[in-house]
Amino acid sequence: MPNTPPSAPLPPAAGTRAGDAPRTEYTVDELARVSDTTVRNVRAYQDRGLLAPPEKRGRVGVYDDTHVSRLKLINHLLARGYTLANIQDLIKAVDEGHDLRSILGLESAIGGRWSREHPRKFSLIELLQMFGDMASPGALAKAVDLGLLERDGLSFVSGSPTALAAGATLAKAGIPLADLLDAVDIARPHFSAVAKALVDLVVRQLDRYDPDALPPPADVPALVDAIWRVRPLAMVLVESEMNRALEEASGDYLGDRVAAIMEKKLGRAAKSATTERPAAKKTRPKK
Repeated sequence: MPNTPPSAPLPPAAGTRAGDAPRTEYTVDELARVSDTTVRNVRAYQDRGLLAPPEKRGRVGVYDDTHVSRLKLINHLLARGYTLANIQDLIKAVDEGHDLRSILGLESAIGGRWSREHPRKFSLIELLQMFGDMASPGALAKAVDLGLLERDGLSFVSGSPTALAAGATLAKAGIPLADLLDAVDIARPHFSAVAKALVDLVVRQLDRYDPDALPPPADVPALVDAIWRVRPLAMVLVESEMNRALEEASGDYLGDRVAAIMEKKLGRAAKSATTERPAAKKTRPKK
């Protein structure tokens, strides 16, 4: 986990100018976690020349998203059956400026992290403070199964502290934590389908090229720029559609529920008014 606590961020890189877009930076523990590997592997890849060394800032090594992209590429090649020696030859060719260099820019644009959140470790006491007695062993176990939390000794790591805080707020508003976790479990496949559709939009930028060859080097910069432009727009689309769907669902369901309650209330009020109304006096017809 991070060597530097959230309250003490890494000092800015030398030469950083005001107004420059901040890059995402990681300690070695954070890098290993977001890249789905281990600190030991990071060190080993650096020793073999597969991964560039970090920027030294004082006594802290600082990594960025170029390291994340490289690690994701290494993981991908390992999963496809390449040995570290094969990958080392490939990376050497890339670093020497061969045509394969262009694939790293595309890999970063397509496979780089979409979230800029840093994972954060929470002690059991912190989770109890956030969720109260709802943070039962069963609830924590289900959160781990869903990947919302990851065990780290006696503590837990959240990949999205913002989402965890949102869940705590909903729990404090009276929504049972078990119901929240069930909702995530039910919604997960639908989010996966939406994500696949959006990723297809990004990857489809490559369809006009030969599937067995890299795009021409002259086309790569514009292609990478186009993919980076699609990514934030895809997130805007997701948020917009989610808002629309929530409005429809809440309008239909909650509207019907409130209407039913009002009908019952009004029905009871009308019945009560009829019961309490005094009977009209009967008058005899005049003779």
